[in-house]
Amino acid sequence: MDNRSIIRRPFRYRYYNAAFGIIIINIVFFVFNTISPQSRYYTALIPGLIIGKGFYWQFFTYMFTHANISHIFFNMLGLFFFGTQVERRIGSSEFLLFYLLTGFLAGLFSFIVYMFTGMYGAVLLGASGAIFAVLLAFAVYFPYANIYIMGIIPVKAPLLVIGYTAIELFSQLLSINSGVAHLTHLAGFVFAFFYFLVRLNINPIDVFRGGGRR
Repeated sequence: MDNRSIIRRPFRYRYYNAAFGIIIINIVFFVFNTISPQSRYYTALIPGLIIGKGFYWQFFTYMFTHANISHIFFNMLGLFFFGTQVERRIGSSEFLLFYLLTGFLAGLFSFIVYMFTGMYGAVLLGASGAIFAVLLAFAVYFPYANIYIMGIIPVKAPLLVIGYTAIELFSQLLSINSGVAHLTHLAGFVFAFFYFLVRLNINPIDVFRGGGRR
């Protein structure tokens, strides 16, 4: 069987509110990390601990770990508004694969950069890599959608995504201790782009130009 056909084999469509499940897991992690700040030592992505102590689970747990209330609030707000719509479009199983894989790859990419630059003690945490992937997915599937701000002002979905991205970045820049790696954000976009190309056979650039499949 052609490997490409295996990669592009679709899941049976099912919808079971995976985005809400992810939000709940993030909240549980946040409460636990707040009660026990030392626990972030185990759940954030720290290159030195992955290499030295084999904390490989951090490639996944980092995306459920947040620095403070504003950090988790803006990430989960984006997941709620954009992720739920993407999930309804592609199904929960596809959405889970998309979210977890892009988040994992964004963390792996950051890990490699940290290793090559000798930043073994760097601390990476937050769902931003996966959230930025979701933002791109929303723009691909709903490029002409109008979203009404305060129920009055219509804004095209891509413009709203750009605006949300600016707010999310700005809020994290103001949080000095957030440990945000902006390369992780960009990696989320890049891996989402290739996910669409390789897995879903959709070219986001063609979609934005008005001639692609959605």
